[in-house]
Amino acid sequence: MAEHTSSSITIEAAPAEVMGVIADFDRYPEWTGEVKEAEVLAKDDQGRAAQVRLLLDAGAIKDDHTLAYTWTGANEVSWSLVKSQMLRALDGSYRLASLSGGARTEVTYQLTVDVKIPMLGMIKRKAEKVIIDRALAGLKKRVESGHDAGPADEAEKH
Repeated sequence: MAEHTSSSITIEAAPAEVMGVIADFDRYPEWTGEVKEAEVLAKDDQGRAAQVRLLLDAGAIKDDHTLAYTWTGANEVSWSLVKSQMLRALDGSYRLASLSGGARTEVTYQLTVDVKIPMLGMIKRKAEKVIIDRALAGLKKRVESGHDAGPADEAEKH
């Protein structure tokens, strides 16, 4: 089995609020930094994203890839690579755990990346760690600032 990198962060919000931000792919370019475009290509029978095309610009790595998403209950989503220009594998997951009676959430992000160009395992793990840390920090900032896809945002548009 391939090695993976994992990290966790605590967010001052309920799991449903955190998952709401994770599941709102259209807004990824607003908070992720590296994702310049996100397009939901297919949805599952519950209306959640099943396949998403992401245009990524992370400095040295620029890629246009498609990921397949699997939703497990209300507090876990995992993904795997469908196609990519630069990557051989991109498998990951977000797992959410309710803390403090539901007022806080521990988010664990796990990621395995394999690029088509040769790269030392140590460098790959470092790249995974940077991706995870940036994603978790961005997610925390986005959720805690109240920029979710909720009804309040819809009311502001009118």
